Amino acid sequence: MATIDRQATTLALAHALSAAERGLAVIPLSRTKLPALRSPHRTDPAAPACHGECGRFGHGVYDASTDPRRIRALFAAAPWATGYGIACGLPPHHLIGIDLDTKTGTDASAALRELALRHLFTIPETVVVLTPSGGRHLWLTGPADVAVPNSAGRLAPGIDVRGAGGYLAGPGSRTAHGVYGTAPGTAHLAPAPCPPALLRLLLPPPRTPAPPRAGTGPAAGHGHGLVQFVLAAHEGQRNTRLFWAACRAHENGLAPALLPALLEAALGTGLTEREARATLASAARLTRRRP
Repeated sequence: MATIDRQATTLALAHALSAAERGLAVIPLSRTKLPALRSPHRTDPAAPACHGECGRFGHGVYDASTDPRRIRALFAAAPWATGYGIACGLPPHHLIGIDLDTKTGTDASAALRELALRHLFTIPETVVVLTPSGGRHLWLTGPADVAVPNSAGRLAPGIDVRGAGGYLAGPGSRTAHGVYGTAPGTAHLAPAPCPPALLRLLLPPPRTPAPPRAGTGPAAGHGHGLVQFVLAAHEGQRNTRLFWAACRAHENGLAPALLPALLEAALGTGLTEREARATLASAARLTRRRP
């Protein structure tokens, strides 16, 4: 049984409720930074995947809520919790966390600055959370119709990304290694929009496109690969793939001829026309604002 530190739990709950007032959905965390409540299905390996449909607690980030009553119930069920996690990718903020680590022996902050110089973007003034290990979490927001995936070291060594389905330890959380805190001068800030050039780097690269087919009109060559990339999307990645392909189409001057084919491909994956057109419009806005 986990040792209960009632003062730490009370403080974590207070911080979690404060975060929820800002529209951030939260869950209780243990001293190990893992969700404090274990899965109710852990003893049944044959149980179907459940994201909380069973009505019980213990589904990790899927338990996250901004409802004070539910948050209090979560913490009551986990009196050993000493921190709280903030779910990424959820409305209204669609939070993206850039985790600059120090444990890899690399300078993650320098790596991010190099990426910014190479891809011509600037990290805006935003919330910065200091970690017990000396790292930093940068809070950014993304478009509502784009799901940024979680990744570790894909951008550069020491840079992890927390997106849809991930979470960040919130300021005030106490772990076995120390306490998370907001960097001076950033606690009052709202998470800033993710720079478009950085957002493009955060999205998954396409699979190697199939060889172009002759006579496919505007979808020939590179354009054909983008259409196939959209067609190969599974549920949960359809908007993200369409957004990525549309950005590439705009950047390569293919948009006027290729967007109808991308729209048709998106409809073929099951997106509604309204959803697909909104995603295409978002890609157009972001590429026009490219620094």
